[in-house]
Amino acid sequence: MEAIKKHKGLVYPLNRTNVDTDQIIPKQFLKRIERTGFGQFLFYHWRFDDEGNKRTEFSLNKEAYNDASILLAGENFGCGSSREHAPWALLDYGFKVVIAPSFADIFYNNALKNGIIPVQMEQTQVNQWMQQAEESTFVITVDLEDQYIVDANQNIVHFDIPAYHKEKLLNGWDEIALTLKHQDKISAYEM
Repeated sequence: MEAIKKHKGLVYPLNRTNVDTDQIIPKQFLKRIERTGFGQFLFYHWRFDDEGNKRTEFSLNKEAYNDASILLAGENFGCGSSREHAPWALLDYGFKVVIAPSFADIFYNNALKNGIIPVQMEQTQVNQWMQQAEESTFVITVDLEDQYIVDANQNIVHFDIPAYHKEKLLNGWDEIALTLKHQDKISAYEM
């Protein structure tokens, strides 16, 4: 997992509530055994028609959002099933941060485990940023170390994140890396 302390990126506004994991990555694309390659299927039924052609009316297909790395969404993002493929698809597509008023608990934890910073933010702030991101190019900086976001107008907004998960993200530690920190004890036990 890649360590992340600060991320500056283009915001993509997904102005929808209750986006479930099947909308994030449809079930027919869950046949891979590796964690990569899912980005091409992100929001598939919104991005593509039945013949696989891009839907020009879906905003993520617009050139203005080609390099977006921060996803701004409505409440209850990531609801539905517990599929870990949802954060894999977001990460593989290029999203490093997801900001929403609320997240489904399982998605929130899966995002943290896979190196995505999920930021829970007040609805009024999300609405303000959503409007700005829909109107023009909107870039923000997320500082995980000091737990704040700086928007294009230099407004600073603080956010909370559990200390345990913050430390893992800052150091790029996944569950295996945490286990391997105890390699000496594990080796001694195996003797």
